[in-house]
Amino acid sequence: MTQYKPTIGLEIHTELKTKTKMFCGCLNFSANLEQAENQPNINICPICLAHPGTLPAPNKEAIKSVIKLGLALKGKIAEISKFDRKNYFYPDLPKGYQISQYDQPFIFGGMLNSVKITRVHLEEDTARLIHSEDGKSSLVDFNRAGVPLMELVTEPDIKNGKEAVDFAKELRLILKYLGISDADMEKGQMRVEANISISKDEKFGTKVEIKNLNSFRAVEEAIDYEIKRQEDILEGGEKVIQETRGWDENKKLTFSQRLKEEAHDYRYFPEPDIPPFDFSKSDFIDIEKLKSFIPELPNQKRQRFTKEYNLKPEQVEIFIEDRNLAEYFEESVSELLSEIGEGNREKNINTLFNYLTSDVKGYLNELKIGIESLKITPENFSDLIILVIKSEISSRIAKDLIKDMHLTGNDPRQIIEEKGLGQVSDEGIIKKAVEEIIAENPTAANDYRQGNENVLQFLIGKSMAKLKGRGNPEKIKKIIKEQI
Repeated sequence: MTQYKPTIGLEIHTELKTKTKMFCGCLNFSANLEQAENQPNINICPICLAHPGTLPAPNKEAIKSVIKLGLALKGKIAEISKFDRKNYFYPDLPKGYQISQYDQPFIFGGMLNSVKITRVHLEEDTARLIHSEDGKSSLVDFNRAGVPLMELVTEPDIKNGKEAVDFAKELRLILKYLGISDADMEKGQMRVEANISISKDEKFGTKVEIKNLNSFRAVEEAIDYEIKRQEDILEGGEKVIQETRGWDENKKLTFSQRLKEEAHDYRYFPEPDIPPFDFSKSDFIDIEKLKSFIPELPNQKRQRFTKEYNLKPEQVEIFIEDRNLAEYFEESVSELLSEIGEGNREKNINTLFNYLTSDVKGYLNELKIGIESLKITPENFSDLIILVIKSEISSRIAKDLIKDMHLTGNDPRQIIEEKGLGQVSDEGIIKKAVEEIIAENPTAANDYRQGNENVLQFLIGKSMAKLKGRGNPEKIKKIIKEQI
């Protein structure tokens, strides 16, 4: 088969996390998702239902959110921006048109993952259609109608499904870091559309759009399938049709929906009820002030965590995905190093990392809570790690202490004292326990005498159990070797 060059651009729609809708005072559907889904048509008013005589009033916080993203992506903020009417008829669009942006969006340009950004604009979301099981009727829930919807459009710089997913995942992280959207694809808060064409040379092929991809897996699979479908068409001597297609998750294929519309089909014209925005007027939105609210972004955090803590990429990603966990880690490391100094820095930080991401996180998963609900302060957690580093407690005791510390809120030393959990280092006590274990396990002891080193861990484990997890493992090991 002839090698074709895929060209892929993305359009990503994201519901913004504002208190109210884009052009009215109704509660934002995405901010009250569970309630709104269970109670259709409760977050509605004459404005979002497009009653005659009503006028839209733009949500300033939504506009700020778009500008924040533009700043984060190094885009250019438009000096003058405006809203437009995008005209089309569909049951989920009460006005018969959508208030969107056409030629003067809020943001031009920018870059993410080496993919150039064309524009970022703001519009209103549509209502939600609820179809009957027999497919003979549909109901309309207007809770979502008018929710602020941001659309980011990329240049056709993407070459395959994986690159598209990597881009979408990084964008989702940035949206969450900025606090402007939860970007939960399962809840429809982030939706991806892909424009795909292939050709043998630098010329663009016929573009096909795949609509409403609602998971990262769907994005990758749909794009890769569509590339293969277009290749088969061209190799068969036929032409690719410019159209809009959907993705069938069960059959793992794209299917035709309608012929692709062009911009002129929507008959765009300036929204007459909303004047243009002049960002040169500082009394409208203070851009410089917004810049101060841009936090450390995911890639900046990756670079810093790698440099400061010498963590591996896969370790860093744990903290990139969970900002609260990252903050807890940094506070704990700071407490740790202030107590024991910089000696063995890398080893000590890794010890803390392992207990935090394995034992603590595992316990939190059991409880189904996040790190922000943990009742162990970073100071108390670092004290626990110091006890481990100094071999004052065993790893088993440390794991038990994590639960006790969360339940009581007490520091580890207090719990150790109250429960008598301090590590046993007295050689006489350890020797007695080891002798009993050797007597109880003569076969294992004999195997070790015969040179089977693997048996040693078994005997150490048995001795630790005899000492209720409080024995010093190094001293246990030493005494076993002396006794056998």
